[in-house]
Amino acid sequence: MDDKEVLKLVGARIRALRKEKGLSQESLGEKGGFHFSYIGQIERGEKNVSLLNIAKIADALDVNLIQLFAYVNEEIKVTKHEAELNEILTLLRKSNPQKIKLAKNIVKEILNNE
Repeated sequence: MDDKEVLKLVGARIRALRKEKGLSQESLGEKGGFHFSYIGQIERGEKNVSLLNIAKIADALDVNLIQLFAYVNEEIKVTKHEAELNEILTLLRKSNPQKIKLAKNIVKEILNNE
């Protein structure tokens, strides 16, 4: 796979996730701290985006990094264990700080008692 193809595949995946979330390029840019034209360049495969910016885009899309690299038309293959961990993380991301702290204490208690 050549460089341009990789950029286009990742860009297409970002575009698909953005549309799935109902976000415009402008709103995704605002959430991630980027100009909308930069998002457009990434989606078209014109920019070689840094890993740090990829992480910011994933955060703005509310997805994990692995989902950005599951190219369009390819299934994400994760173990049941990974899927359960991702489900827990998704729940925590939607919670307020007080509930996150409570969940952390509960998990620590459970793991310390094994």
